[in-house]
Amino acid sequence: MTVDRSTRNPGGTHCSPLGIDLGTTFSCVAHVDSRGNPRTIANLDGDLLTPSVVFFDDSAMVVGKEALKAAMVRPEMIARWVKREMGKPLFWKSFDGESYPPEVIQSVILEKLANDAQQKLGPVKDAVITVPAYFSEPKRKATMDAGRLAGLNVLDIINEPTAAAIAFGVEQGFLDTQAASPSGETILVYDLGGGTFDVSVVRVESNRFRVIATDGDFQLGGIDWDQKIADLIADTFYNEHLVDLTTNAKSEQKLLQEAEDAKRSLSTRTELSIYFEHAGESIAVPLRRVDLNRMTAHLVERTRFTTSKVVRDAGLKWGDLTRILLVGGSTRMPAIVEMLEAESGMPVDRSLAADEAVAHGAAIYANLLARSDADGPKVQVSNVNSHDLGVLGLEKETGMHRTKVLLPRNTVLPAKHGAAFTTAEEGQQSVMVNVVEGGDASGNHATPIGRCIIRGLPPGLAAGTQVNVIFEYQNNGRLKVRASIPSTGQNAEIKIQRESAVSDAKLVQWGDKIRSRTRRSDNHLSVSDESKTNELDCGHYNDIFDLDDFLK
Repeated sequence: MTVDRSTRNPGGTHCSPLGIDLGTTFSCVAHVDSRGNPRTIANLDGDLLTPSVVFFDDSAMVVGKEALKAAMVRPEMIARWVKREMGKPLFWKSFDGESYPPEVIQSVILEKLANDAQQKLGPVKDAVITVPAYFSEPKRKATMDAGRLAGLNVLDIINEPTAAAIAFGVEQGFLDTQAASPSGETILVYDLGGGTFDVSVVRVESNRFRVIATDGDFQLGGIDWDQKIADLIADTFYNEHLVDLTTNAKSEQKLLQEAEDAKRSLSTRTELSIYFEHAGESIAVPLRRVDLNRMTAHLVERTRFTTSKVVRDAGLKWGDLTRILLVGGSTRMPAIVEMLEAESGMPVDRSLAADEAVAHGAAIYANLLARSDADGPKVQVSNVNSHDLGVLGLEKETGMHRTKVLLPRNTVLPAKHGAAFTTAEEGQQSVMVNVVEGGDASGNHATPIGRCIIRGLPPGLAAGTQVNVIFEYQNNGRLKVRASIPSTGQNAEIKIQRESAVSDAKLVQWGDKIRSRTRRSDNHLSVSDESKTNELDCGHYNDIFDLDDFLK
């Protein structure tokens, strides 16, 4: 199926929006060409994939293949696997004594991807960026902020398994020319990338892609397999030469590169020897695929457990699925295919380009959004939330923390739910509500989204006055919050103090900072407490709050 003949601006110049798969280890960009086909855009090096690596050079911030090479020489100035840090106030290490929020580093990667694409397509700013389905709301917001900081107009974010399902529907001709499926399919998308793992059950009915259930682990991916092989090499080297390679940053980078190469080779070979040299000493480490499978069996088991759980959460049995779709470069490992086929009793589908499918699906979705008002076939995408959304408070009887779940995990999005809170004192002027995702009943292991602060309550309110708060999850997993006071008919002013968000003002400063790094400067930008727990005013952050809703 072709999606759309073109997306053009009023002047007639082709202006196809981008679909960006912002990966942990590699990133990919695609667009829908003038014939309606999704196409991967090669970077300026001629490669379809760009390493998601940033080198903080003395005079510039370098992204991609050159940065990966620099990791062998100046590893202390390399930022990699940044995607795993999204949602945190700062990246785990500093550069020249300066610390950066993860979204700032990601924005440098996105800017490189967009600039390379513009060399092929011409000026283009609109984009859809993919995120793991299991990303929490703060991680999603950080991804959108990274896009904004890169100068992109982020049309939306889309879950990676959903994007893959869309790419499958279009590229394999599963949808006809009217964007309709002659017979519905229930697809399990198993997405194991370089640094994250996602699995979703997607129901395709007519022109609708409906996610039924999703789960994942943003701390599980191909680099964990690499680390096991690297540990084997390091242990062998120590046993033979009494030298600990893990204490040297440069040798660690080389270890990981050799490990990744060995892992890839064992996807097509049953055994090999890894040759490693350091400081004039060398070793040969024989490794068989069966040994790698044994070393990493617990990693495969983690994905098996999560995958089976998602099938159950969807209310299905394996036999109810029509296909199992593999996405992500790490699914090339034979152990993954063997596990899935043994668990499900059905063959897996490897028809999609594992490294490009997510970007293709994002490009298709971006194209649909860009021409949403145009005539032609429409495709609807609906998701579910990946985590419970709740409010953390104190239980009156015990004084212990308790989480009240408002929107359970796998609730169909968009969704909204209201909760009633009461003032505790006479004449109380504000109410604070702690909003969290995930965690247990006591709030342990929950992700703090922020503190909703309801201010400007009318004077003289009696203790116990009810304040209604409405939480609304959008289809892309972003959160809106609104509040009202039924007894007075008034809408309350509401703010949210986010735990790990960068304010608009700080984003502007960071943008100036990274653009000026082309020349060396000692004028470092410090991260103040504001960037860690800043208040986002509803009048300034329209993607979080809509002030007009309070005034209606």
